[in-house]
Amino acid sequence: MPGPSSTPWPDGLRFAFGTLTVLPVPVTRWDRDAARGGMLCAPLAGAVVGGCAALAGVALLALGADALLAAVVSAAVPAALTRGLHLDGLADTADGLGSGKPAPDALRIMKQSDIGPFGVLTLVLVLLAQVAALAQAYGGSWARGALAAVVSATAARLALTLAARAGVPAARPEGLGAAVAGVVPVRAAALAAVLVTGAAAAAGALLGTYGVVRTAAAVLAALVVAELLLGHCTRRFGGVTGDVFGGLAETAATVCLLVMSLGQ
Repeated sequence: MPGPSSTPWPDGLRFAFGTLTVLPVPVTRWDRDAARGGMLCAPLAGAVVGGCAALAGVALLALGADALLAAVVSAAVPAALTRGLHLDGLADTADGLGSGKPAPDALRIMKQSDIGPFGVLTLVLVLLAQVAALAQAYGGSWARGALAAVVSATAARLALTLAARAGVPAARPEGLGAAVAGVVPVRAAALAAVLVTGAAAAAGALLGTYGVVRTAAAVLAALVVAELLLGHCTRRFGGVTGDVFGGLAETAATVCLLVMSLGQ
């Protein structure tokens, strides 16, 4: 049995896949240690989601579909594999930020089941940007499109790892945000960022020297923008919530895809 301060990696993997995907992985522990392992394993869950998205896109290309249709499917797969959880969080976060109300009222708006105008507009623009960027990448080559799908999904979950680091408070005492807020040591979060960025750059090498630079820059840009949003949400709401985590994931994925689509 793991000690009270150990990181149970099997339980952490189950936590990551059980909470961040719809894959039939049971969460056997729901405590701070399991949450720490789960948030450190979040990029792995992202890589699996991105791999599924890439496989779907490449399969359509092989069957004769054009780059746009492959892009639509590659954008839809991550949404399906998360039950739209991150997209819902993005919309709720946009409504909360756009309300201009004090933190308690903004948090109340975010908990409502309906989506307001800020949320709808944000969802439309983000999904359009994701599809357009993926279409550009697939238009370059199937390998570039597949790489963009995998790297963006991984970077999105890496943003969650960093957002769950020590020192970032929860805005509410309950919910997924409270369960994972502050569980990841800062050094572990930084190491995860270095490892994922390095792995992404190595994968980009398959597309040549420029691929290395573009892929690494995409991950770093995604993390920078996610950190800016995290700081704004923390100041605005007093901490993070499950919705904020979802908003961070979709923001990071979109920025990563936009950078990955640049150049030839």
